[in-house]
Amino acid sequence: MSSPRTPTTIRFTSAGTDCEASHFAALDDRLAGPAGRPVVVLAHGLGGTRDSGLEPFARAFAAAGLDALTFDYRGFGTSAGTPRQRVSLDAQLADYRAAMRAAAALPGVDPGRLVLWGVSLAGGHVLRVAANRSDVAAVISVVPMVDGLAAGLHAIGSHQPVELLRATGLGIRGRLASQLGRAPVTMPIVARPGELGAMTLPGALEDYLSIAGPSWVNEIHADVTLELGTRKPARAAADIAAPLLVQIADFDLSAPPHASAKAAFKGRAEVRHYPGDHFDLFAGKPYHEAAVRHAVSFLTRHLSANVIASRQARRPETGAAIELTEMLAPESEPTHG
Repeated sequence: MSSPRTPTTIRFTSAGTDCEASHFAALDDRLAGPAGRPVVVLAHGLGGTRDSGLEPFARAFAAAGLDALTFDYRGFGTSAGTPRQRVSLDAQLADYRAAMRAAAALPGVDPGRLVLWGVSLAGGHVLRVAANRSDVAAVISVVPMVDGLAAGLHAIGSHQPVELLRATGLGIRGRLASQLGRAPVTMPIVARPGELGAMTLPGALEDYLSIAGPSWVNEIHADVTLELGTRKPARAAADIAAPLLVQIADFDLSAPPHASAKAAFKGRAEVRHYPGDHFDLFAGKPYHEAAVRHAVSFLTRHLSANVIASRQARRPETGAAIELTEMLAPESEPTHG
């Protein structure tokens, strides 16, 4: 196998704003077709930047014969844009689509074989972006946030009521400040239990800091608490024609596993389960290697030249979540990793 290559920084425009991305070129052409190689676009979750834990996944995909592109949303990381550190779901969806256009224009890439990969909040984004598109060849949704209301109800079981009320109250203040043109109201993305923050579960601060890159800032506009509760990207899963892999952490206290399972069923997905929490699929955590291996196996099976033509014949016609162990060779790992 070829040696790893240094990623190339590229720039693209989303809604008139410059965004930065890192391109990891495929190490070989094993998945190349007549029009070129497939390319996977990777996006992070709440407040995440491309230098915060995405590179190990991108390098694994490049080693498997795919080009890979990680990027920063507007207002985050090294991308331009103001206000800084504010999550707008609509803006992030537009940024993802702009990143797809940039990926499709990379040299040697097949623009008709885009792969979408998203973790946490972006695990929901990829469902919405992939819906009703013919240029998406595969989708991977990792510990996804797919239902804002379900996530809110899920949080009640793992947070003190005063924590949730305080965060909601600050979110209302932040939304009013934005509407009135006042200085933004912010809070930490992640904090210790009992402290103010968007994520305050035990271990969350340490887990996030373990993957945080130099461009990451532990700050976010407080109205994110209102923004997240209004969306349900799981609804889009039924409109995805491409093969879908959903990777679920069964003890996830941040993204409710039952909501992910329902989205997987709607999307006729292949499903992988891991007996861990929200951050346990990142590098250095117990299930990272299994998660990468499962993702690479999924993409290799669906993107190899000899299976592309028969994809529609193998695609289930009705809602069903398919356990991946039923489809792999006997020596493959079990679904729990």
